[in-house]
Amino acid sequence: MQAQKYSIKMWAKDERPREKLRMMGPQALSNTELLAILLHSGTKSETAIDLARNVLAAAANNLTQLGRHTLRDLQQVRGIGEARSMAILAAFELGRRRHADKPAPRSIIHSSEEMASFLQTMLEDYRHEIFGIVFLNRANKINHFEIVSQGGISATIVDTKIIVRKALEQDATNLVLCHNHPSGNLRPSAADETMTQKIQEAAAFFDIKVLDHLIISQEGYYSFADNGKI
Repeated sequence: MQAQKYSIKMWAKDERPREKLRMMGPQALSNTELLAILLHSGTKSETAIDLARNVLAAAANNLTQLGRHTLRDLQQVRGIGEARSMAILAAFELGRRRHADKPAPRSIIHSSEEMASFLQTMLEDYRHEIFGIVFLNRANKINHFEIVSQGGISATIVDTKIIVRKALEQDATNLVLCHNHPSGNLRPSAADETMTQKIQEAAAFFDIKVLDHLIISQEGYYSFADNGKI
């Protein structure tokens, strides 16, 4: 005989994810329970907890891997439609933005390692190349971080005029360029080096200094400055 399936409403109150959060706080919940709250409800045949387990299983129960899933990837999971997929993507994006805002008010960047740590969370989940700029003031405090190009690195895609204009808008005197290598390869290409030099030269006309260019991957980072290329 097939086992009876119970909905979350039939569980004891202290076992329901929302009740548990209310009573004990979000830190007391498992990844599955937190995800179930995001999904809001289940389907006719599966509870929100079941759906959350399906989603995590599709990412090998790894939140970092789940953060790299696209809308299409998530919709391949049984019971996860567009609305639930969007809720998951929105939650991960809020996490990235919180991380981006964290150092902005007062933090001073002292090394390529500190900058790489900041950028790792911003860029590690993208499956395609992202090019970004960190705008800093004279004391190397972060004013702003912005992604300015997606899809590849070349002189035609990364427009130096846009970068200089944004730097002036942010009252930045220093810049750190960055892009990711989803392949994991940390070696800069000839195009990376040419593009870096072009931005350096354009920024110098406005007394704006390019301090570094960081390549970020899951394997670590490569600093142009640390390797004598800036």
